[in-house]
Amino acid sequence: MVLLLAFLLLTFCIILVLLLPVLWGRDIYQRYSGPRAVTCPETHEQVGVTIGAAHVAATGLCGPPEFRLTDCTRWPARIRCGQGCLAEALRNPPYTEGEVHLPKSQRQIFHLPVLLAAFAAWYAGMIWHSQYLFRARWMHELSLTPAQVKQLVAWYSPHLLSVAACLLFAYGVAWLYTWLEHKGVWQGIFAATLLWVALMVVTLPSMLGLSHTLLLIEAGYGLVATLLVGAIIGGLSGRMLLREV
Repeated sequence: MVLLLAFLLLTFCIILVLLLPVLWGRDIYQRYSGPRAVTCPETHEQVGVTIGAAHVAATGLCGPPEFRLTDCTRWPARIRCGQGCLAEALRNPPYTEGEVHLPKSQRQIFHLPVLLAAFAAWYAGMIWHSQYLFRARWMHELSLTPAQVKQLVAWYSPHLLSVAACLLFAYGVAWLYTWLEHKGVWQGIFAATLLWVALMVVTLPSMLGLSHTLLLIEAGYGLVATLLVGAIIGGLSGRMLLREV
């Protein structure tokens, strides 16, 4: 009985010791979370910024808290700014949506590059699976006759599905691209490759039943489409963003 009471007391003390820092960190996080309106030192216009509340809470538990901004409506084009508005952000309370008028965030998706990239990926797929490249091998691996392939080409649903897949992939790349610090063709290719690898990992179990040749054909097309989408979105979106700044 005494041992049981001692064990319960020890457990209670351990929970208390662990709970206090959690509650303290939660209080710090809530104090500095939320977007705040400040005056940009560069443009002298009102912008919206976000303090890294998680970083403040983590560093505040071990010593003096470290403050830094993690988002701004002028980012990512001006992400390397000196964060001279940090002191004002610490003084100002968080605002609710619609309470203050702020400029449009530069972390935006440009639809024209996405549409062009999706079309390029779809058209590349048409060429890749045509009789000039890999249609014969593709038909052999899937045991399709020329009549069956001709019927597939005549149907609308396969084309619509491929267009939808290309659009979804292009928009996913564009979304990832907005979070990158630098803008350009290589950054677009990096975002596209990152998403392609993630999709390959997710869909790999369903592709294990395919033949080695068919996997190589589809993986090759995926790589070509990825490079096209990334290059187009990175190149055109970067130019559009710089033109707006």
